[in-house]
Amino acid sequence: MTLKKIVVIGPESTGKSTLSRQLADALGTQWVPEYAREYLEQLARPYEEADLLQIAKGQLRSEDEQAMKAGTLLVCDTDLQVVRVWSEHRYDRCHKWILEAIARRRYDLYLLTNIDVAWEEDPLREHREHSQRHYFYNIYRDIVQQSGLPWADISGGQKERLERALEAIRNNT
Repeated sequence: MTLKKIVVIGPESTGKSTLSRQLADALGTQWVPEYAREYLEQLARPYEEADLLQIAKGQLRSEDEQAMKAGTLLVCDTDLQVVRVWSEHRYDRCHKWILEAIARRRYDLYLLTNIDVAWEEDPLREHREHSQRHYFYNIYRDIVQQSGLPWADISGGQKERLERALEAIRNNT
């Protein structure tokens, strides 16, 4: 059977990692943590544009490693679209390698996490203002709408989010 890849995407502090873990547990499969967190936690300086290419490569490497262990479903806590959005937002451009990798990678479903949850402080997060969260949510919504893939808006409390995500997976994979 073919591996189906589900991407949890959305702005900062919208519960992507929590939902990804919960989905993997509920579905009995693997999930791919956001590599940027691991990378940035070990970086002894502010990140620079070149770091985004390393983050992108690490994300795909992690995804490929977890895909080897997964059964029929793999849950990805982000994809390279997020790296592209950050790069374009901060540097007004994105590395060609990242754009080419986005064009080559195939996924089966996007789960877009809404901004209807409280912001949680974290030294790696940058955009806590509601207007910025809304701005990034709209960017990610445009990405999933234009992807040609099925997608679902995931909102509500943790339990409701998990239920909505599982329903979207059942209906679209």
